[in-house]
Amino acid sequence: MGKGLIPADLETWKQRRRVIAPGFHTSYLEAMVKLFTSCSERTVLKIDKLLEGEGYSGQKSIELDLEAEFSNLALDIIGLGVFNYDFGSVTNESPVIKAVYGTLFEAEHRSTFYIPYWKFPLARWIVPRQRKFQDDLKVINTCLDGLIRNAKESREETDVEKLQQRDYSNLKDASLLRFLVDMRGVDVDDRQLRDDLMTMLIAGHETTAAVLTWAVFLLAQNPDKMKKAQAEVDSVLGTGKPTFELLKKLQYIRLIVVEALRLYPQPPLLIRRSLKSDVLPGGHKGDKDGYTIPAGTDVFISVSTNICDTLFYGI
Repeated sequence: MGKGLIPADLETWKQRRRVIAPGFHTSYLEAMVKLFTSCSERTVLKIDKLLEGEGYSGQKSIELDLEAEFSNLALDIIGLGVFNYDFGSVTNESPVIKAVYGTLFEAEHRSTFYIPYWKFPLARWIVPRQRKFQDDLKVINTCLDGLIRNAKESREETDVEKLQQRDYSNLKDASLLRFLVDMRGVDVDDRQLRDDLMTMLIAGHETTAAVLTWAVFLLAQNPDKMKKAQAEVDSVLGTGKPTFELLKKLQYIRLIVVEALRLYPQPPLLIRRSLKSDVLPGGHKGDKDGYTIPAGTDVFISVSTNICDTLFYGI
């Protein structure tokens, strides 16, 4: 992911966040709700067809990999909302989608493997999985480079304030990429743009899919909470289309998502490498003198364990 938001050093992160944050303004978010709805309807239609194929009558059930379905949905939303590119992954499996998953699996592999063999000379050509990884990166980068090139060819440079006042509901291209390319005073570096887009694509869809899956799982375990959630949706949304303002009123749904994140945080584990020697406090029952952390030490932080600790949360 190069120097995208997640792996960036502090100064790069600050600079990129200052550039990207203005893109998530109210007009953009309102337009994105319409996009979320249209993409979600694809998934609902797909599930309906699966039920029809099984002759569903209310008595039977089907097995469905919800995480895979939510992952495809998230990819389509990110593609259209961030790049103005329709992956169509809910109904099809494109080469780009295969490459995205391949890259994600390799990133997970590297985060847990104890020897960074991929840094060895010639590893990218000798090791089969590294050759595949390079091929996957090439597919994704070619796609992103093309999208960036097309956006820059039709660039309409203007101030941030005017960009935020655009009528995004009627724009043919209301993507975040369009906003970043058109923003005046910003050095539109192709490589940095690609790194930022890569981060949103790779890191954004899996976490979203995971929390949605766990939320549905928890609701399935608690039918009374499921009924309460359904009642709120029916009361607030009715039979109409969701809007940005209406979504704000789904307070119980928001709490369900937050609780799903607490019980099953995404990601459940954070890995940090110390840039210099330090001493961490011993904590509640730890060493009173703290723990010495030498420079270069990998520190694994269990978000799941910490956030469910009864000492802090009492439940």
